[in-house]
Amino acid sequence: MNTFKAEIMAADRDFYHGECISMVIPTIDGEAGIMAGHEDMIFAIAPGVLRFKTPDGGEQRAASSAGLCKVEKGNVLVLVDAIERPEEIDINRAKRAADEAREALLQKKSIEEYRTAQASLARAINRLRIRKSIN
Repeated sequence: MNTFKAEIMAADRDFYHGECISMVIPTIDGEAGIMAGHEDMIFAIAPGVLRFKTPDGGEQRAASSAGLCKVEKGNVLVLVDAIERPEEIDINRAKRAADEAREALLQKKSIEEYRTAQASLARAINRLRIRKSIN
């Protein structure tokens, strides 16, 4: 079984360091799949569900915010603003954040504030979706 070294880091913590069999990362164009021997590349990560399989047969999923992924010489580095396992997500907090973002979108604001509200809503919806997936 071929594996590759992966590092997944958020702004506030190291999320995962170890071997992976495969990784699926959300991108603006869909999903990017990575396996051992993948060609070198750098791409943007979109908010969504990041999944990876480990050599022990486990599959992990996490709600990921935007970031970057670098594949180089058989190693994968994922840098995101935030990442959470499903069990770490407070569903009530995520619902409140989604409601606040929806309200902000309804108010007439600058383009920058509108885009910030859109990003907040996308993150909250993503967090709710992955949290509900474990129930």
